[in-house]
Amino acid sequence: MNMIRSLAAALIFCLTSVPVVAHAILLSCVPTVNSIVKGPDTPIRLRFNSRIDLKRSKLLLVYPDGTQRELTISSQDSPDMLVSEAKGLSQGSYLIHWQVLASDGHITRGEIGFKVQ
Repeated sequence: MNMIRSLAAALIFCLTSVPVVAHAILLSCVPTVNSIVKGPDTPIRLRFNSRIDLKRSKLLLVYPDGTQRELTISSQDSPDMLVSEAKGLSQGSYLIHWQVLASDGHITRGEIGFKVQ
């Protein structure tokens, strides 16, 4: 009987426990993936599903010729967002490499490709 109670208690605990934190997942972005935008200045906004550590996050812009430049991240509008602006972009294909540190202590990375018309 004690084993049944123990198993029942463990099952109830597993079914009712909810994770407190999770890795940062990109929910939305501007520019959107594979979008075509008008230059020369392009706002960049990334929204995640969790709080982001702004000081340990990075945005890197890769130009059509392969040149890379780290973008300055503006102070946060919201704790789950990264905001920046890419200025003076000419026509071509660009890539944004992003890296964020979420509230769970894990680093998440990704990239967003877009074109300037």
